[in-house]
Formats: sequence, structure tokens, C-alpha cells
Amino acid sequence: MAGRNSPWGGGNDGGDDGAGGDATPAGGPAEEPKGEAPERKGPRNPWLPSGDGTPPRRSASIEDIFRSREQRRPGGGGGPRGPSGGFPNLPRRPDGKSWLPLAIGAAAVVLIGMSSLHMLGPKEQGVVTTLGQYSHTIDSGVSLTLPWPIQQVRVVDVRSFTVDMIPDNENEKLMLTSDKSLVDLSYLVRWNVKDLKNYTFRLADPRETVREVAEAAMRASIAQVTLGQALSGAGRAQVEQDVRERMQRILDFYQSGISIQGVEIKKADPPSKTKAAFDNVNVAQQEAERDRSEARAWAQQVIARAQGDASAFDKVYEEYKLAPEVTKRRMYYETMERVLRDNDTVVAEKGATTVLPLPEMKRRAVPVPDPAVSAPTDAGGQ
Repeated sequence: MAGRNSPWGGGNDGGDDGAGGDATPAGGPAEEPKGEAPERKGPRNPWLPSGDGTPPRRSASIEDIFRSREQRRPGGGGGPRGPSGGFPNLPRRPDGKSWLPLAIGAAAVVLIGMSSLHMLGPKEQGVVTTLGQYSHTIDSGVSLTLPWPIQQVRVVDVRSFTVDMIPDNENEKLMLTSDKSLVDLSYLVRWNVKDLKNYTFRLADPRETVREVAEAAMRASIAQVTLGQALSGAGRAQVEQDVRERMQRILDFYQSGISIQGVEIKKADPPSKTKAAFDNVNVAQQEAERDRSEARAWAQQVIARAQGDASAFDKVYEEYKLAPEVTKRRMYYETMERVLRDNDTVVAEKGATTVLPLPEMKRRAVPVPDPAVSAPTDAGGQ
């Protein structure tokens, strides 16, 4: 560079700019610096003052070199850290001002918009509180509120059913019936939210409240039925309906905002220690019921046969009234035929001189019948 001395010598070596020496003016050789001793030889110490009024050389520390370069840049920096080595320097706007206020403002606008705009699903409702106090309830759809922390919204699914299984494990849940017997019950409760305000502010733990109310209502209902009714299907249906009504009355009294949709008994068994005895009793009851069914079937058959015989007799009696003598004789012949069907006796008129051995001739003429085939019914005779 023109007009600057080489840090390594007096500048008379004639080095060019690219070699790191001082440039020689076009008008002639470079002049000796004023005040410098003429007897100096060799390069001077570049880290000592030159004595000609030029500022001293910078420190040899690498950190100082880069720090000085950062300070000479426009805007006070541009590197990874600011002049003081703190937070990174942000880019400047065209007018030289910082973008930081605008960034903070944009972030505040986004935060306000996100906390003020609420989009609820078709099954949801939201309860709005202003500084912790209840304000109003918003329904499904898009709603606007004041930004947080002035107003807050708690969203709850109010149309879907919540199902609680009692008990929630395999342990026994023994309850006392009206006949002083124990029954092991397992049942489920379906419920949902009908008043979001009461549901939010009246109950500390809604799910646990429902479970406790369900158990109290179930014990009260089971105490009014016998063990047989609790184990039978018809008795279960009545208990389920009674428990549902009891639970709803209790929850409405405390303004819980909960609606009981149904109660279903999943298991009703005797205690495990007496289950074998109950099984034997059930088997005996089933066998007794089977015998009763067979007896009723046999009785119905006998009754049907008797009714058929009575109907046949009524028909004969009707014919008898029309011709008593003929009917009487016909009945006499049919009766004698049934009585003498299997006898070898021949009845003949008084004074007959010749009697044919009709039974013996009949036996010889007819082959011996198979035992599976019935014998002829008509003996015949003169």
C-alpha cells in the first residue's frame, strides 16, 4: 500500500504490494522516516512504537485481532456475537432500527389469537372462567373469548358415555341380600355430563363420586331382594332399574351435573367359598325341574287319551239313542268277540248233532305266525 512503511524494514527493498513490502512512489525512492537514526540496520521490531508518530502495532493475541475486526464492521458486529460477546446481533431494518420490537409484537399477537379463538368439536362444550370465576359456557363450533390469562376455557366431552366397571379388578364385591345371604356382584355404570357448570365446580373428583354413589345404591337395592331374585334374570333387571333411579336422585340432589344412562350387572354369583354347594343345589333344582316337566308331559298324554275315549263314547251313545236294540246287540257281539278271540271253545245251538272241529282245522291250515306278527283276531264258529 502506498504511503505506508514496511513493518520489516526501512522500505528501501523495493518489494511490491503482493509481497507484503511498502510500495515505492512513482517519483523516486522512498524517503527515510524523520527522526530515525541513520545507523539502523535490519528490520525493526514490529511490536514496538516506530517513533515517527504512527500508532503502535496491535497485540499479537488472536482474540484481540478478531475483536477489533468485529468492532470495525457496520452496525457494531455481524458475527456470531455482539460487541460485548453476549447475545447474537440481529439483522437491522433498512432504516437501521432493530427487528426485535416487531418480533416481540408479532409473537404477542399470535399468542393473543391462539388464546382467544376456540374451536370445539360436535361433542364438546367449554366452561369459560374470568380471572378464576365462572363466566359462561360455550357450545360446539368457533367461539371467541378474552385472551389468556384474563379468560381461560376448559373443554369437556359432554356427549360421549363414560363406562365405569365396579369393581375394577378381580376381587370379590360381596353384598347382603334380604334373606341374609351373600352375593358377589360385578356391574358397570354408563354416564355422561348434562350440566358442565355443575360438573366442573360442584365435584372435586366426578369419576370417584359416581363410583361411590353406584356402590351405595347397589347395596341398598340388593338388600331388598332375596338371593334367588339377585341370581335370576328377572330379578337382575329390577335391581338394575332400581339402582339407576337411586343414583340419579342422589346425584341430582347434590347438583352434580351428571346423567346416569344405565346400570348393567355383569356377574351375580355366590361367594367363592360356597360356590360348590350352590352348584350342587342348582344341579338338584335342574333335575327336579326336568322330572316335573316329564310328569307334566305324561299327564297331558293321559288326559288327551281319556278325552279321546270320552269323545268316542259320546258318539256311540248318540247311535244307541237312535236304535237301542241294534246298538245293544252289536255291542254284545263285539264284546264276546274280544273275550273269546283266543279260546278254542265253539258255541253251537242246542241240539246240534254234528260239529266241525273248526279251531283244529284252522290251526292246521294256517302256518305258525311269526312272533313279531300278531295272531288273527277272528276265531269263527257255528
